[in-house]
Amino acid sequence: MRYFLAGLALGAATLLAQNTKELEVVHQIKVEAFQNSKVMDHLANLTDLYGPRLTASPEWFQAADWTVGELKSYGLSNVHLEKWGPFGRSWSIESYTIDMLTPRYSHLVAAPLAWSSPSAGPQTAELIYAPFGRERQYDPKKIQEELDRYKAEWHGKLKGKIVLITDARQPSPSTTPLFTRYTDAQLAEIAKAPTPSIRRNITIDQLNMPSDPTELRKYMLSLPNPVMDEFYDKYSELKGEQGAFLKQEGVVGVISADARSHNGIINAEAAGSFTTKQPMAPPTFIVTEEQYSRMQRLVEKKQPVTVNLDLKAKFSDTDVDSANIIAEIPGQKKPDEVVMIGAHFDSWHTGTGATDNGAGSAVMIEVMRILKALNLPMSRTVRMGLWSGEEQGLYGSRAYVKSHYADIKTGEVKPEQAKFDIYLNLDNGSGKIRGVYLEENDAIRPMFQNWLAPFRDMDVTTFSEQKTGGTDHQSFDDAGLPAFQFIQDPLDYGSLTHHSDVDTYSHAIPEDLMQASAVIATLVYEFANSDELAPRKTGVHNGKLAGY
Repeated sequence: MRYFLAGLALGAATLLAQNTKELEVVHQIKVEAFQNSKVMDHLANLTDLYGPRLTASPEWFQAADWTVGELKSYGLSNVHLEKWGPFGRSWSIESYTIDMLTPRYSHLVAAPLAWSSPSAGPQTAELIYAPFGRERQYDPKKIQEELDRYKAEWHGKLKGKIVLITDARQPSPSTTPLFTRYTDAQLAEIAKAPTPSIRRNITIDQLNMPSDPTELRKYMLSLPNPVMDEFYDKYSELKGEQGAFLKQEGVVGVISADARSHNGIINAEAAGSFTTKQPMAPPTFIVTEEQYSRMQRLVEKKQPVTVNLDLKAKFSDTDVDSANIIAEIPGQKKPDEVVMIGAHFDSWHTGTGATDNGAGSAVMIEVMRILKALNLPMSRTVRMGLWSGEEQGLYGSRAYVKSHYADIKTGEVKPEQAKFDIYLNLDNGSGKIRGVYLEENDAIRPMFQNWLAPFRDMDVTTFSEQKTGGTDHQSFDDAGLPAFQFIQDPLDYGSLTHHSDVDTYSHAIPEDLMQASAVIATLVYEFANSDELAPRKTGVHNGKLAGY
């Protein structure tokens, strides 16, 4: 009982720390976010009408043009597309089909991988089983070794064939539900401070990537972000080298499987290189494990299998620029100081990019609409960035940070860096916000706890000093800026929708996105009017980030 009473006392003290005027504003934000919400309208346009939004594709720019017009209609300032690049090829699907013809006809549940070459009309060929690697590798050194072995083994043997490129594995029966929310016990585990450890200062050549997915995530979070950037660039380069080899060998097409793609669900990403540094991969499709393993078993038993495929795709012959979407509400007293919010606007190409990350983009658009509709007084400028190129390696936000704040490769900072307050990011599906990852910046904890106290009854209770990775807040964090990703309920994001063909509007939860809009709008208002800039982890000395 005493702990319960102590908790009540702490909650009351926290709320009293906010003055009546602030609480009135929070109430106004909640009313606007819940009773006049437009967040699902934003999402419907981004997905049903304009999705998917592969970076640099015509669909991405069409969605961006709609967004710019919408933001201007709210009366926002400095609304524009800010180009960066070059990125790589523009690529989009016109049509596709793929069927097994013999020994029995079967229409394959499939999707082409991005940046595949078109097939120049329907093509029929016999399958050959030529798997690339029996074990899933993450270490670039091991991938390179496997690729060299593959080239030596299969050179001259693949011409005129459709290649079964992966080794099918029967998926293990799942005992966990597809749709989940965090339990109190899980949130308590997230809230635990990370175990103290010496930060490894290693290079990409010293990586030792574990194969277990859980251990792999921990390992990757322990690495310096510049090393991870090198890793993703190298991984993409090797993927491109594999696709180039297959094309040079004269294959008709490639079929792959994925442990995630079963029960009728397809998860699709890139076939090979998205830049003109390497040739495009052959027409490459992913099919469900059930259908793939059937074809693999037949071929292994020396039963001839023929497949017909057709892929029509538009692409550019040169690398093109991409862009980020920028919009502002000018500050009234300190307009040169900036509070920034953002989400990545690009998606993969099989679904319509609803939970990854139309949801985050729709919420950020809604936050700007709410703040402008209420005409709240804010001392600092509030700026929104919706990024492209996140799925290929945080390219859009990296380019923006380099242009405005700091070059993380040299440590050189720009004048705008000193006037930047905070960056808030949303990119873990459509689940409601349960708290904040503090990115080892414990000094900021009291600010989040105080300003989010009015949302405790909406389950915003967890503040974790842990780091989280894989999205655009890292670009700002690397530049010595306070940058944070929210803790969100998992829902079916990791289990079903992530990079899949069912990543659609139907899997977004309206009440969760409304809650997220109110939470972020409240934080933006409070940070924009705070007496001081948010505390930082990294200082600047002689015009460079600490450590350079």
